[in-house]
Amino acid sequence: MTAPHILVIDDEIHIRRMLQMSLRERGYQVTAVATGKEGLAVAAAAAPAVIILDLGLPDMDGFAVCRDLRSWTATPILILSARYEEMEKVQALDLGADDYLTKPFGVQELLARLRVALRHTRADHAQPVIEVDDLRIDLVQRRVARSSVDIHLTPTEYDLLIALATHAGKVLTHTWLLSRVWGAGYADSIQNLHVFISQLRRKIEPDPARPHFIVTEPGVGYRFRST
Repeated sequence: MTAPHILVIDDEIHIRRMLQMSLRERGYQVTAVATGKEGLAVAAAAAPAVIILDLGLPDMDGFAVCRDLRSWTATPILILSARYEEMEKVQALDLGADDYLTKPFGVQELLARLRVALRHTRADHAQPVIEVDDLRIDLVQRRVARSSVDIHLTPTEYDLLIALATHAGKVLTHTWLLSRVWGAGYADSIQNLHVFISQLRRKIEPDPARPHFIVTEPGVGYRFRST
């Protein structure tokens, strides 16, 4: 099996070198470039499995690179940035990025996020059954069960769970979830989303106070655990 090819787009040379060394040690193929234009060219020519993208590039804004990529590829995009503002995280995710890490970051955390992104690439989202730990979601029969015990969900709760579970491991923004489940006119109804997430957690989580399946990304949205 060919090792996954990871494209790193980051203008900081020490970050590029560190990622090249860390990823190659673990068997990945790595291409690292310093500019957005180089990154777009490599992405088009080499079809990487995952793209690691810095937002602060010398020639193009990272948001523009993300927007350009999303216009023609579904390759997972993992954002790296020294920017801490939540709205910038939300903007990147709304443009189609799959995940976000703030610099400085731990290599182990990045590797874990990378593994999730790779699983997401390989996953067949048309699969009829989604299973995570003891939670089982049968998409054909619209049946949800935990430890073989059926869980009754309202139609909206079910639609919300499916939106989360079919994008497991990916950070989904409030706006994306509201638009996907309720429609474009509800994009600002964040409190409504919080209420339904709370209801869903009470039904599917072993301990709703410490969620295992539906993880909160503060100020951004939610992530459904993939393992």
